[in-house]
Amino acid sequence: MDRKLILYIAMSLDGYIAKKDSNIDFLSMVEVPNEDYGYHAFQYQVDTVIWGRKTFDKVLSFGIDIPHKDKNVYVISKSQTGTKEHVVYHNNVVELIKKLKTKEGKDIYCDGGGEIVFELLKNSLIDRLIISVIPHLLGNGIPLFKDGRPEQNIKYKQSISYPSGLVQLWYDVERSEK
Repeated sequence: MDRKLILYIAMSLDGYIAKKDSNIDFLSMVEVPNEDYGYHAFQYQVDTVIWGRKTFDKVLSFGIDIPHKDKNVYVISKSQTGTKEHVVYHNNVVELIKKLKTKEGKDIYCDGGGEIVFELLKNSLIDRLIISVIPHLLGNGIPLFKDGRPEQNIKYKQSISYPSGLVQLWYDVERSEK
């Protein structure tokens, strides 16, 4: 089984995914008509989406209908349980990812937030990182990479630069064979 967990996320040049108050307005700096930075094509290789509850709530706050109706969507939450339309709330991201990786399917897409990324990196569960770097310095906020995770080797796959200034970096996490 070669099902990968892919982190597909954006951050400021100084490494933040949001301001301290969870504001992500800086992402709009790179909005260009008819440019999705490969997101649409990426969606064809995944059938499962993992979101933290705060990230999911932020998406809903934009007035967007619950997205990814064609995928299995899991929202990681310690306080919410059950389902909301096609979305399933789950409280343990590590347990969930380990289980999902043993099942048949396409790759698994994770879009944060910071706590989820930390847990997945801490447990060496992320296989590929696709990070869109927004040309902006936030100065502080919610970091993509928190301290306390183990060192991991990554292998460069590609980088794509766009006229808006966004640079997308692709890396695979190298696993040592045991």
